[in-house]
Amino acid sequence: MEEIALHNIRQSEGLIDSLLPLKHKIEKKLNLKEYRKEAKQLTLNNNLLQRLTLAAGLSQNHKRSWSDIEKVAMDSLRIHETTFTKFNLQVMWSSLIKYRYNHIDIDWSVAANRSRIINYEMQQGLKYLMDDNNLDNWLTITAKSGNTSFGTVPFLDLNIGLFEGDMPATLNLNGRQIPNTQILIAGSTGSGKSNLLAVLMREMRTLTVETAYPVNFLFFDYKGEFSDPANRSWFNHFEIDDDAVLDPIKKPLPFSPFKNFEGKTQNEINLYATELANAICAIDNARMSANMSNRLAEAVIASYRKTKNKPVSFQIILDQYNHLQNEKDRQKDDSIKSVLKQLIRNNLFATEDNIDLINNSFIVKMDGYPKDGPLAKAIVYFIISKLNTIYEKLPKQEVTEECVEIRHFTIIDEAHYMLDFDNKPLRDLIAVGRNKGLSIILATQNMDSYKSKYFDFYANAQYPLIMKQQSITDAVIKDLFGVSGNEFQEIKEAIAGLALGELIIKDNTNIVLGMGKKFKKIKVNRFI
Repeated sequence: MEEIALHNIRQSEGLIDSLLPLKHKIEKKLNLKEYRKEAKQLTLNNNLLQRLTLAAGLSQNHKRSWSDIEKVAMDSLRIHETTFTKFNLQVMWSSLIKYRYNHIDIDWSVAANRSRIINYEMQQGLKYLMDDNNLDNWLTITAKSGNTSFGTVPFLDLNIGLFEGDMPATLNLNGRQIPNTQILIAGSTGSGKSNLLAVLMREMRTLTVETAYPVNFLFFDYKGEFSDPANRSWFNHFEIDDDAVLDPIKKPLPFSPFKNFEGKTQNEINLYATELANAICAIDNARMSANMSNRLAEAVIASYRKTKNKPVSFQIILDQYNHLQNEKDRQKDDSIKSVLKQLIRNNLFATEDNIDLINNSFIVKMDGYPKDGPLAKAIVYFIISKLNTIYEKLPKQEVTEECVEIRHFTIIDEAHYMLDFDNKPLRDLIAVGRNKGLSIILATQNMDSYKSKYFDFYANAQYPLIMKQQSITDAVIKDLFGVSGNEFQEIKEAIAGLALGELIIKDNTNIVLGMGKKFKKIKVNRFI
């Protein structure tokens, strides 16, 4: 008997939302009412819920009717293949489905037929598990577990859409042959950047949450779309909950942005003081003299002396900066004191670390601040600096014969605001790269933003994804794709002709071979 292909299976409309009552019901049964601070409650992921309802549905022995199956309304979102491949049970699922439908003549090669049947069974299983004591009976069933792939590093081949000809378009992020995992997105307002970011986040989470190596993310939400309460249903697809939103306007970000230098050398503090002074100068557009910058670095050093090398605060730095000024200047504000006072007044950060930035996923709500203002820049700069401090202490990531572990993605929408100065933490984050299992996704409105006198992000990115642009700079296209003449003109026209939700990507195979088109066009899966 030929096995049913369990890939490219679409979701029914509202599938993820319909599973929420069952999710809450199971979690209520499995979790304690209270936990210690360091302990976490158990949360169920969507893949597991879909498998559970599918199994419950197929266990019902009523006779199936094709007229009922046809009523299932379908969405464009796909069910991840991992739902069926977990524990290598594809053959079992195929056999059970064919057994239940052996009385109906079905063309199993048609993806729409497979999708409707699987979603119908999930709907039936959901109804069954929500009725009476059926769920209790299921939870009390135990079985010996065999070998699983829980400890295996997951292969991150993100399905983001379709190439021309309806071929699946995937991004291999962690194969051994991939030199790095950075993704750059360039697209004007209305090009579909937000949807593409959502697709990437959904893919990386769904592929990994059921493994010992989940990929977490930190997303800087400049537009407030992802942290908007009206869009909370998106969280179910990202396998996160409301606690993932960090809003510094309502509450200080729950960690200190400053390094702890207990047991470290004075030289390390001196270097950090210079970096910190340069950062505070860079996040504000005001002119600052060399004397002011040097005084700020000295103030940071003096602040660490005062705290005995424990993390400092903006208030302590301001006090020490004032102390280093001439007495007649202490009552006057200069550019540095203005920035420090803004940071103090807005109380952006806590004084100690209360969350794990790496082993959880977070969305930082940024829409309450001017995008190009010092507060927004400070939030992003100091959080990335904090991530670098954490990454320094991490062991190298796991490596298998096929792929390497990815721990975390830092995702910056509207990234151009963080690329117009010498952003050392961001450069350091990229430099650490695969050695620690981290990656970045940067999204901007224009390709030009990725190359400046400070850093060439294109040269360090595995996947530049180009969406529709308001303006196209010839030099960037020529440099990125290595083309000229007719090939250059072809790429330029392809970018200009992109529709909403379409992008072009480099075709590295053709570039190496020196033949054919140097790019491919992708229609991104629609999520939001």
